[in-house]
Amino acid sequence: MALAFDEFGRPFLILKEQEQKTRLRGLDAQKANISAGKAVARILRTSLGPKGMDKMLQSPDGDVTVTNDGATILEQMDVDNQIAKLMVELSRSQDYEIGDGTTGVVVMAGSLLEQAEKLLERGIHPIRVAEGYEVASRIAVEHLDRISQKFEFGPSNIEPLVQTCMTTLSSKIVNRCKRDLAEIAVKAVLAVADLERRDVHLDLIKVEGKVGGRLEDTELVYGIVVDKDMSHPQMPKRIEDAKIAILTCPFEPPKPKTKHKVDIDTVEKFQTLRVQEQKYFDDMVQKCKDAGATLVICQWGFDDEANHLLMNRNLPAVRWVGGVELELIAIATGGRIVPRFQELTPEKLGKAGMVREKSFGTTKDRMLYIEQCANSRAVTIFIRGGNKMMIEETKRSIHDALCVARNLIRNNSIVYGGGSAEISCSIAVESAADRYPGVEQYAIRGFADALDAIPMALAENSGLQPIETLSAVKSQQIKENNPFCGIDCNDVGTNDMREQNVFETLIGKQQQILLATQVVKMILKIDDVISPSDY
Repeated sequence: MALAFDEFGRPFLILKEQEQKTRLRGLDAQKANISAGKAVARILRTSLGPKGMDKMLQSPDGDVTVTNDGATILEQMDVDNQIAKLMVELSRSQDYEIGDGTTGVVVMAGSLLEQAEKLLERGIHPIRVAEGYEVASRIAVEHLDRISQKFEFGPSNIEPLVQTCMTTLSSKIVNRCKRDLAEIAVKAVLAVADLERRDVHLDLIKVEGKVGGRLEDTELVYGIVVDKDMSHPQMPKRIEDAKIAILTCPFEPPKPKTKHKVDIDTVEKFQTLRVQEQKYFDDMVQKCKDAGATLVICQWGFDDEANHLLMNRNLPAVRWVGGVELELIAIATGGRIVPRFQELTPEKLGKAGMVREKSFGTTKDRMLYIEQCANSRAVTIFIRGGNKMMIEETKRSIHDALCVARNLIRNNSIVYGGGSAEISCSIAVESAADRYPGVEQYAIRGFADALDAIPMALAENSGLQPIETLSAVKSQQIKENNPFCGIDCNDVGTNDMREQNVFETLIGKQQQILLATQVVKMILKIDDVISPSDY
């Protein structure tokens, strides 16, 4: 960076400590930014689609994650570059908003950047490219609206929802039992959905995993599964028509807050103290019994003495249950969480048709199932799998499927997958480019070419000839005027995605295009990067 001189010829500094900063400006900065964005997109390109590969990431403390989910890959990858961080945030916002399509949105942004690079090399101003992209993205989103189809489903006809969830799961590691998992996800969402308001509260669906068993053993429990067991081994393992007291107070004698000391110098005093304590416990247990509780679920622990007393009064109890789980149990059983023993009344008890303890395999692991609840608005998806990584990955896949089912309940329009929607948009954008006289039309054509990147990556990952396949499908779409032709990834023998039942949600696709365009516009507008140099 050049020095500036004042009128007497003395040099003065403009930027402080400028030797220690590196600066890129003009086209160089844009090219560096674009190549950073493309590098991130290139990583995710291979994990797109049903034949996409998985990535294995090792965190600094040695935990290994194997995943196919774009958002997870980018979260775990420790990215240093500022522009690459934008791409990570892009996939995260897609994950928060839609839950699915996190890989596609990054691939899309990467290919938009690639096209922008070609345009910048021809000397088109970056702002004009950004404006052209904005116009093109509007055309594409409107076109998606036109080719989308409405989906009718009800509590009795869930097949359409299941088909869409199967499309989501087909690109994951769990695709061999995608049918079962898709059904589980849809039933779980419908159990907690409010179909009048078209709203789904996903927090009510708890996803629990336990190593062991096969993926096929994954089940949906209409109730809550808690990873705890009864506090005393001799308590009954199965309670029918349980009335549950949900407590957040410990089963212990009250402790004064102040520092205190009790002097005991005779046996009698010790005896009175002991009797006093026992009376406390007795009162507590009696209060629970009087309220009519047949099961106590407590957030804190209790002494052995309290445990023994509960056992003798045969009042089964569960201790150390987490706060979130307590809330879910309260929602499911219609009970109230009681903070003090004095406040226990029969109205505040939760009701469950069945509480049972279930043990798994030869291990000592036991879990509590609380089923047939008064209010079955809270459900649990209980995942089994061969190892921890498998279960974590299944949890992520189920999360995607749940989000897709939720989006369909919110807005039941779908577009067809397999790249067919992108190819169709690309054709529409290409033909619209001729209506724009200015330099923007180059950018609009670039946008159309960029849309082809997703079907191209799908074909590439499926081991087909990418360019040949893409051009064949594209010409078929134009010839038959059929926006449902896509890439035949699973080698079924037909390109028509209606026959293959490959659907995606309309809002998911529109969000992808809008988010990718926004990020690319932002990257193109940066023309000066000043960063502290490394040493």
